Amino acid sequence: MRENLNWAVLGTGVVANEMAASLKKAGKAFYAVGNRTHSKAIDFAEKHGIGKVYDDFHEMFHDENVDIIYITTPHNTHIDFMKEALENGKHLLVEKSITLNSVELDEAIRIANEKQVVLAEAMTIFHMPIYKRLKALIDSGAMGELRMIQMNFGSYKEYDMENRFFNKNLAGGALLDIGVYAISFARWFMSEKPNQVVSQVKYAPTGVDEQAGILMMNEKQEMVTIALTLHSKQPKRGMISCDKGYIELMEYPRGQKAVITYTETGEQEIIEEGRTEDALYYEMLDMEAAVKGNKGVTHLNLTKDVMDIMTEIRREWGLVYPEEEGKQI
Repeated sequence: MRENLNWAVLGTGVVANEMAASLKKAGKAFYAVGNRTHSKAIDFAEKHGIGKVYDDFHEMFHDENVDIIYITTPHNTHIDFMKEALENGKHLLVEKSITLNSVELDEAIRIANEKQVVLAEAMTIFHMPIYKRLKALIDSGAMGELRMIQMNFGSYKEYDMENRFFNKNLAGGALLDIGVYAISFARWFMSEKPNQVVSQVKYAPTGVDEQAGILMMNEKQEMVTIALTLHSKQPKRGMISCDKGYIELMEYPRGQKAVITYTETGEQEIIEEGRTEDALYYEMLDMEAAVKGNKGVTHLNLTKDVMDIMTEIRREWGLVYPEEEGKQI
């Protein structure tokens, strides 16, 4: 294995640019870039000093010099790219949501295991320092038993039915776009996977989920309430309630600060760890550590739990994307 791992990126959007900056922070750069639109790949390479641009982005999956591929394309395109990359022995970091459904993810996991490569979702909550510190705090028992997690995530998006938020052909909707963060947050802190999940949904005119409420509970009776909306502003707020106090995080998808309020005294403690702007840097560090043999940093088991929950919710809603029609999900 190369000491200095070679990264390639598929897609040239906002998160691809952020990862390029994260690699630069580590004294690295993308080895190569690919995009459906070749001119965009060329522009991205020039911007970030990348030496290799593929005429056909599929060449990336077969390039023996590529160690890790970062997939940043819309999530309804992920599985086909993932399968081709994994079959060729590439380690993969894939933007959320990692796939459309559990059937796709199970297939990708099977190939990754067969080829003995790392497959991980680029879920900030699994990698940012504040979450590692808070999980250690809760797992220590210092806050008492975990009782309830409450999550809010709401954005006001104008009704443009062609954009990715509301477009069914781009796997739009609140659950896969923002709900994945809320459910991942909850699963990160819960001691085990929920075995009870109920939900309500309001649809956008295109038929995707515009707004949803989700309740979850596991066998230890740790409970979760989640409110999601793409057409009404809410704070991005997470709260973890335990016997001896509660922990609040604002802007939690890339959190860096938590406020702990202690129940008996009302006193507050502020914990700051990591930096919001370095969210993808932490993902990159954990991905490289995993490729080099650290098996405890990518949390594919939690990604799998979250995808199972989202798939079951959509199954109950009857929300099927074009790529899923006629298939079992």
